[in-house]
Amino acid sequence: MKTSKPILITVGILSFALVGFALYLQHARDMLPCPLCVMQRYAFVAVGLLCFIFAAFPRSAARLGAALAALAALVGGGIAGWHMWVKAHPAVSCGIDPLETSLNKIFTAELMPFLFKADGLCTADYEPIIGLSIPQWSLIWFVILALLLIWAALRQSR
Repeated sequence: MKTSKPILITVGILSFALVGFALYLQHARDMLPCPLCVMQRYAFVAVGLLCFIFAAFPRSAARLGAALAALAALVGGGIAGWHMWVKAHPAVSCGIDPLETSLNKIFTAELMPFLFKADGLCTADYEPIIGLSIPQWSLIWFVILALLLIWAALRQSR
């Protein structure tokens, strides 16, 4: 591989696949997304869009795109970490508060409520997926994506 483009495309596909899985959990398993879940969806979409957009550019721009997408993945990881903290401290909630109201007023939430509308509570206990909660899985995936993207941004072409 002489460029970072295959990595960008792979990470973009993974990001959108993870959003697709979130939609499956929401619509087929009735796991309503909370404001922090929706913010993580925005981060996954940002990672995917940055990867696909910059994969179409020359090699130097693709490396910049990998760096920007890595930054988006790190932000998403921070949100997932905060979500895990909120779940560990149920007295702190992000339920029906200004965050939910403002998130639901963003044009993307009004245009695509099936994807970006926050209806759930951050402290809701849903059945674990292979032993881990949704924010734990999100954090794991954000770290994996960030590491791949950092590697793609820093690697030297041969």
